[in-house]
Amino acid sequence: MPSNNNTPYEYTLEYARSMDANDPLHAFRDQFYIPLVNNKPCIYLTGNSLGLQPRQTQDHVLSELEDWANFGVEGHFHARNPWYSYHEIFPELLTELTGALPHELVVMNQLTVNLHLLMMSFYRPTKQRFKIICEAKAFPSDQYAFQSQVKLHGLDPEQCIIEVHPRQGTAYIEPEDILKAIETHGNETALVIFSGVNYYSGQVFPMKAITEAAHKVGAYCGFDLAHAAGNIRLQLHDWQVDFACWCSYKYLNSGPGGVSGAFVHERHAQNKDLFRLAGWWGHDKETRFKMEKEFIPIPTAEGWQMSNAPVLSMSAHRASLEVFAEAGMEKIWEKGLLLSGYLMFVLDRINAGLETPAIEIITPRANAERGCQVSMRLERNGKAVFEALLNAGVIADWREPDVIRVAPVPLYNTFEDIFQFGKIIEHQLLAHS
Repeated sequence: MPSNNNTPYEYTLEYARSMDANDPLHAFRDQFYIPLVNNKPCIYLTGNSLGLQPRQTQDHVLSELEDWANFGVEGHFHARNPWYSYHEIFPELLTELTGALPHELVVMNQLTVNLHLLMMSFYRPTKQRFKIICEAKAFPSDQYAFQSQVKLHGLDPEQCIIEVHPRQGTAYIEPEDILKAIETHGNETALVIFSGVNYYSGQVFPMKAITEAAHKVGAYCGFDLAHAAGNIRLQLHDWQVDFACWCSYKYLNSGPGGVSGAFVHERHAQNKDLFRLAGWWGHDKETRFKMEKEFIPIPTAEGWQMSNAPVLSMSAHRASLEVFAEAGMEKIWEKGLLLSGYLMFVLDRINAGLETPAIEIITPRANAERGCQVSMRLERNGKAVFEALLNAGVIADWREPDVIRVAPVPLYNTFEDIFQFGKIIEHQLLAHS
């Protein structure tokens, strides 16, 4: 895989178009709706916040609506895709994206709900082991979940939650500082939990090394993969990760508030004695409708289910995952690195041409430490530049106080998108200098 440091990128329209012409995924753009700004297709660079709608999604959802109309409750068994077992299609569709075995995967609920459910199983503090080690500036919902789980056990978040911070003057966390924190607090650590990709900086964390370090000190290890699933290569089973969860509305293009995914390593999923909050859809399938009092968990990740499947939301998820299956996650990951590498190159070229540099890229540049997201800090007039970008037809993401997050998504973004974005932001920086 070419890196940002040795790829002979060029900041020209001809180069961008030639890259698109030779891109094996270029045709997939036609499978998505591109929003309009000022009656023209926009440059959509915020798939890390909400992915675009695949064209086939409407047909998938309409199919379930029609079956609901035609069958009523009998749709659970007589719909074209019977609802009773609808969720069972997803493990096979998610194995390549997650590097997990089918019985380690389940689709259910939303992300923070799944995070809470999994923490109920894997954060079991004792008098000796009670600490959670996590990244500083994790996504707020994760921080709230950690705090409330600690309080649920009658403990003080200030004493229990250990945050690993970036070093002074940097925006991302040195991997060695994570491993050092785990070693330092090892005997008191119950759970190590990080993002796969930090939502703010775009940094990819070394999940395999973090998991190994956590296990070495006797702690569980889990990950929030909201910004990783569908973006970077994952090997959850081989890395021996204990659990993980992710949303589907970002890179997985499954609609606002889309259904979430969860992973539980087989050594835990098959352990019926591992505590979990019980619900009837996690109960043994053979006896589920006997409506008996005792909960018997399914010995797979399905054992964490609580309620029956939200089929309408899942049908949108299915539509998107079929696109991923056709494209192939390896090709998606490779193109994502090329796109983010080209974006960094373009921003560097723009910065070099300014009388006073205005852009600081806060995303790591090494291939192993980034996906397709690039976060940049604007040294001056950031909000004005961002609003001007929107007026010029660029949809990106603003984070206070001075960061623009940009994510060229491999399935529907192009190298020409990045070139045109470069020209627009270059013009705006000059205009606001």
